This record gives sequence, structure tokens and C-alpha cells, in this order.
Amino acid sequence: MPMSLLQPNSQSSVESSPAKDLGHSSARASSHCCTQEFSVEERALLLQLAHDSIISTLEGRTISLDPPSIHLAEPRGLFTSIYLCGELRGCVGYVLANYPVYRAVAETARAAAFEDDRFPPVTAEEAPQLEIQLSVLTPPRPIRAEEIEVGRHGLHISWHGRRGLLLPQVPVEHGWDRQTFLERTCRKAGLPPDAWQKGASLEAFSAEVFGEKAAH
Repeated sequence: MPMSLLQPNSQSSVESSPAKDLGHSSARASSHCCTQEFSVEERALLLQLAHDSIISTLEGRTISLDPPSIHLAEPRGLFTSIYLCGELRGCVGYVLANYPVYRAVAETARAAAFEDDRFPPVTAEEAPQLEIQLSVLTPPRPIRAEEIEVGRHGLHISWHGRRGLLLPQVPVEHGWDRQTFLERTCRKAGLPPDAWQKGASLEAFSAEVFGEKAAH
């Protein structure tokens, strides 16, 4: 993989490295955005690409990362989450839109499967059973704490060189209110839970979330 992974709570720049998301429960959402930018066909294509990226790595072969359309060549921030038997198996992403969404899906799926050091690498036996969830991010923008809407906004917090991010679906899955969401994002960054009240920089984004889900 041509880009190094950002370790959780690392002081490295999130702008150029995939970041790991630690805030997921086993719950998944089929859609979590106010508008739908990606068609049913594009969603299916991107989800299949994520699977192909994982399986091709296991088989030692390469796949094309050339986007099949102008739309899928547009840069997007993106997180790929993989699940096995309803449980999180890996999650890696790019916060900022530095790469085409097509490439970002392939790279983050591969990284989630094999380079998220919270989990052992995905095996050939596990790969066919994986379920994929993609979260395509809007560009982050500064926001005041009182403007944050649970279920609509994801959060990115930074202070004294430390950074943390939680996706919009996370507080919904856990039943958090706004203050808890803010405190948990601070903790994700390795900061005191009240850092958002003491000068930490807050940015919000939304996400179009889609994936495969099954009853477990």
C-alpha cells in the first residue's frame, strides 16, 4: 500500500494518511445522509470493489484502480468498515478528499482488512463472509459545539497536535447525546473529555453511508 496508516491518536497529519476509526459498534446503517449522491449501481460497484481489493490481496494479484466514470474519479474523504458475523473486523479511512473515491475505496478496504492492528489480518476463509460498509464524507468545516446535530454530523477534533474523528452514525448507534459525542471524540484524540470547552478546534462533516447488512 503506497500510504502509511495513521495510528489512533497519532500526532501525524491525518490529511495524508488513512485513519482508523475506533467508534463503531456492531450495528450498521444502510444510509445515514440527508441526500443520496451515489446511485444504486455506483454503490454496488464500490462495494464489490472493496471485496475485490481484499480478495485480490489474499491471492497476490493486482486490480485496476482506474475509475470507471468521471463521478467516481472525484476526490472524497472515505472510511471503509468491514464486519464479520455482525462484529467490527476493521475500519480505516481518509478524512480529507485527497484521492478519487474509487481508489479510496480500494485502498481503505485493503487497509481495513490487513493493516488495522487492532485485529489480526483477514484470512482467506473469512474473506467471503465479510460485510462492507462505506462512509463517503463531505469536506470538514469549522463548527460551534451548540450547532452539532447528532445523527447528521461527524466530528473531527484537534488540539496541541492531537486529532480524533468519529463518524456520524457512531453516536446514533450508542445512543449518545451531543455532549457525550463531544467528550468521546475528545477521548478518541487522546485529549481530556472537556477539551472541546477549552480551545480545541471542532470540525463537522456529514457522510453518505451504505453497505451490506444482514440479520445476526
